[in-house]
Amino acid sequence: QGQLTESGGGSVQTGGSRRLSCAISEFSDSIKCIAWFRTTPGNQHEGVASIYVSTGATVYADSVKGRFIISQDTAKKTVFLQMDTLVPGDTATYTCAAGSKTLCGLYPGWFDRWGKGTQVTVSS
Repeated sequence: QGQLTESGGGSVQTGGSRRLSCAISEFSDSIKCIAWFRTTPGNQHEGVASIYVSTGATVYADSVKGRFIISQDTAKKTVFLQMDTLVPGDTATYTCAAGSKTLCGLYPGWFDRWGKGTQVTVSS
């Protein structure tokens, strides 16, 4: 089973940008969908963005549409989350997840592998 390792977290000011990476140790054909989720300091969980590996089709939460972009580099076995125009409400631990189902979106139950997360803090 492949391991997912996030990186790229850190502190940024309002309006800034951050690029997160999710490295997958074994990017096999069993991985159909990869997504980013986040958990806020208030312990609110939210699906942020997902990408269907074979087609590149993406889904975004309304709260990040137009500001975040999910992309993949299958050769490097990595999925990225480009986050622009960050606001304090984006402060959270960001975790990537991989799913083997053909269902792909922001429902956590569709994912069976999870990373440990990376912290993003947006200051005003």
